[in-house]
Amino acid sequence: MKQPTVLGLAALLAGCATATPPPQRVAPAPIPYAATGLERVIGQNAAGLVALFGQPDADVREGPARKLQFASGICVLDAYLYPEGSAEPRVTYLDAREPDGSAIDRASCVAALTRREGGK
Repeated sequence: MKQPTVLGLAALLAGCATATPPPQRVAPAPIPYAATGLERVIGQNAAGLVALFGQPDADVREGPARKLQFASGICVLDAYLYPEGSAEPRVTYLDAREPDGSAIDRASCVAALTRREGGK
């Protein structure tokens, strides 16, 4: 008789236990993408970027898209150029980071790169 009582008690206790949900992972807040301070870059073609920053540190092409990367000791700027129709590819998006990968304001990076050696 003791066995059914122990099993009944175990069943009761099991019903009282609540499962703890795993902790939710929270993504870091995205850095707002404002065009302020980027007027010299957004809409530029590759020649305009070279005139502004000097020769790119990387030039990657994938289909009609192109990424030009400019780097300094302060930041790394990736400029993404896409064609619209048959027009020459122009910068439609920028991404910036510190050399260690940390986030940095895009406009601050553009300003720093215009002052790097090789930029104008």
